Amino acid sequence: MRIGIIAPSTPILPDDAEAVRAIAALGYPEVELVFDPQCFVVHGHFAGADAVRREALVAMANRPDIDAIWFARGGYGACRIAEDAVAAMGEAARHKAYLGYSDQGNLLGCLYREGFDHVAHGPMVADIRREGGEAAVTRALDWLVARDPAACEPGLLHGARHAAFNLMTLSMLLGTPLEPDLSGHVLIVEEVSEYLYAFDRAFFHVATCLAPRGLAGIRLGRVSDIPENDRPFGMEAEEIAQDWCARTGISWLGRADIGHDAANKVVPFGLHRAG
Repeated sequence: MRIGIIAPSTPILPDDAEAVRAIAALGYPEVELVFDPQCFVVHGHFAGADAVRREALVAMANRPDIDAIWFARGGYGACRIAEDAVAAMGEAARHKAYLGYSDQGNLLGCLYREGFDHVAHGPMVADIRREGGEAAVTRALDWLVARDPAACEPGLLHGARHAAFNLMTLSMLLGTPLEPDLSGHVLIVEEVSEYLYAFDRAFFHVATCLAPRGLAGIRLGRVSDIPENDRPFGMEAEEIAQDWCARTGISWLGRADIGHDAANKVVPFGLHRAG
């Protein structure tokens, strides 16, 4: 099996790649990790100019000898290339799995919108930098290579459709050509490094946009590294989520084990079949 690694947003370091290769060699010696050189390119904020990132992603996705695409890192930039990249993907790309989170929610959403069947929110290569990052990388490989159910978020419901996003990323892609059809889905969201008033604003947008489209419900992952504002907001993250669910008539389904951390579990998009 070959897993292709691409950075549609921001770059990683060669040391990241070597650390992840070492973990893969121990747990999955039969798996080859193919890092596109684009992963290490620095072009201002990005891992290469838009055209460089887009062409690298399309080329890797269309390779018949690559079985899965693993996104290297989040940051910002995927929304600038997602629509054109997915439009250029051929039949070989449709049979691959795609794994990432954070800014890569732009690509996950677009891929899912266009009928790609093996799309999942879960750990990326750059998570090796986090405390406990080895476990995150191993979890990602467990899903990419073996579809190990133990790598998945434990509250996924058999027979239900799921999708997961960073809340701010989802809020920004709603109403754009990247937005997937989430009707009938259990939506799981998480957030990091946002003031609670910004979290509230994004939840307002997501809930009011998606409530009329028939969400099955919302679950909340971890909301971490919240900056301290000059005055208390007056509600905590879970209270905000519950409030907007109540206001918009969306079912509140509780908490979920995803987040911007090494404990982030995998959430495959679409219908969940246990076991």
